[in-house]
Amino acid sequence: MIRTATPDDVPVIHTMVRELAEYEKAPEEARASEAQLREALFGERPAAFAHMAVDEASGEPAGFALWFLNFSTWRGVHGIYLEDLYVRPEARGGGHGRALLAELARICVERGYERLEWSVLNWNRPAIGFYEALGARPQDEWTVYRLTDGALTALGSAG
Repeated sequence: MIRTATPDDVPVIHTMVRELAEYEKAPEEARASEAQLREALFGERPAAFAHMAVDEASGEPAGFALWFLNFSTWRGVHGIYLEDLYVRPEARGGGHGRALLAELARICVERGYERLEWSVLNWNRPAIGFYEALGARPQDEWTVYRLTDGALTALGSAG
């Protein structure tokens, strides 16, 4: 079962973000607090959105998708950028990841968005195989660049 996240889901989303960071071998990089997630998802001007995968037998959260809108100047319309897709290890293989992606694809179709995009670590072969089985294709001609921490501060402080 897939449903839109509520403010009551913030603690479990925060926990699963930490679990995802552990899985991706970067726990020290997951610094967002519950308060920051609550503000981003449910504040006065939400910057992100989330959906929960709930195990139908137990009623417990099995995974989540956290996303935000992007915009394509080439297409002239919004799309969805999937920041996090996570299914807990004990729930993997149960269709939760596919159901979360199908919900985001449904939102795209319903709203006229023309892209659903995300990034995946090059070493994460199980995820890559899963995504490709759904028909997703890597965008090999693009390289992601990122400014953070000191480099971001240095550039942002330059006169």
